[in-house]
Amino acid sequence: MRGVARQKVVFACQSCGYEAPKWLGRCPGCGSWGTLVEEVTEAPAAPGGGHVAGLSTGDRPRPIVAVETAEAVRIPTGSEELDRVLGGGIVPGSLVLVGGDPGIGKSTLLLQLAHRVAEDRGPVLYVSGEESARQVRLRADRLGALSRRLYVLAETNLDRIEEHARELSPLVLVVDSIQTVYRPALPSAPGSVSQVREGAAELLRLAKTRGVAIFLVGHVTKEGAIAGPRVLEHMVDTVLYFEGERHASFRVLRAVKNRFGSTNEIGLFEMREEGLVPVPNASELFLSERPLGVAGSVVVPCLEGTRPLLVEVQALLSPTPFANPRRTASGLDLNRVLLLLAVLEKRVGLQLGGHDAYVKVAGGVRIEEPAVDLALAVALASSFRDVPADPRAVVFGEVGLAGEVRAVGRVEQRLREAEKMGFRRAVLPARSLKNLAFRSTMELIGVETVAEGLEASLGG
Repeated sequence: MRGVARQKVVFACQSCGYEAPKWLGRCPGCGSWGTLVEEVTEAPAAPGGGHVAGLSTGDRPRPIVAVETAEAVRIPTGSEELDRVLGGGIVPGSLVLVGGDPGIGKSTLLLQLAHRVAEDRGPVLYVSGEESARQVRLRADRLGALSRRLYVLAETNLDRIEEHARELSPLVLVVDSIQTVYRPALPSAPGSVSQVREGAAELLRLAKTRGVAIFLVGHVTKEGAIAGPRVLEHMVDTVLYFEGERHASFRVLRAVKNRFGSTNEIGLFEMREEGLVPVPNASELFLSERPLGVAGSVVVPCLEGTRPLLVEVQALLSPTPFANPRRTASGLDLNRVLLLLAVLEKRVGLQLGGHDAYVKVAGGVRIEEPAVDLALAVALASSFRDVPADPRAVVFGEVGLAGEVRAVGRVEQRLREAEKMGFRRAVLPARSLKNLAFRSTMELIGVETVAEGLEASLGG
């Protein structure tokens, strides 16, 4: 029947958003137990009898060559680190999702962003669904984020938020957080799968039709993923993760999705009393507390997007009386650690089966590129032999299962960063030395196997 609202009863998983027609003890989507919750959604029927979703522009089909390609003017955030992650600044009409652990600094980051944009460009609306306006003001006093064009609204009703946004016409709208806002037309509770999905869809329409850039704060699950339906990350233009140890001072802002820029860039910040401060020279910061002459410590030049970083890889091997030794990794993929342990045993002859292995990247950074393989192998062998690696050398290269060291990209950038930080030697793949136009004062040692890499780094 046309014009009549329809009710739909589903059981949605609070972890992954999977919807089942009946209650199940275990979610078929993520395998979690007891996470399916009954939800009743009421969708108003469209004049034609169907629910209208999405954004309708009224446009007609046209050849792709006839579509205008004028690039939007980006809004600078006032932070070079944040601009780098966003791809050069804020794109008007974009929808950005920022996730991270509780207390990591998401609200601090966005309040500082809102203040800088309000000071330099125009009005900004900061909507807080978890704190009162007085609490936001107290944080702004501590951060020095006081601007007359920065407006604060403590509201969770999405209809009222849209009404205020249309009246104010801000350049940037911050919603903290998407799990707290709700649409009165939906009977489910705030934070449920249907509320998060429909709320994000409504804010997406607001961003595209009004040209306002919207930042959403998203809660995360205990596994570290954005809470709510997975479709939330598909709907937004950019997904940023704020990483770092809660009790440490360093924070890493990483883009895992960006329709307007690269997804390989990271931004580095230091949490201080006055807020988040960008870190321009990250290599110096990560190596400032590096111990010299200690076994199991190796420096590797890695790349995060276009940015070279010097980080310290640490390994500790200790004998264990148990049949199954323990393997632990922090900041590195555990499977990569297991692979390199197998290569060292089979190709080099190190008997590591009776040792526990603990590996970490100092500073709270996570390295995913394969160029860290050789440095990790050297750190493991250094700890096993109790022989320190050369503290003035950097090591990088990909390691294969046959024990060969493979070439990596952007060698010149890695060497320039190492030379700038005062390193004298570099152990790298021999194939990477071919056609290398960079003339360095460092001693460049090319190796073809892991055994050669260990000999060049540890000696003997």
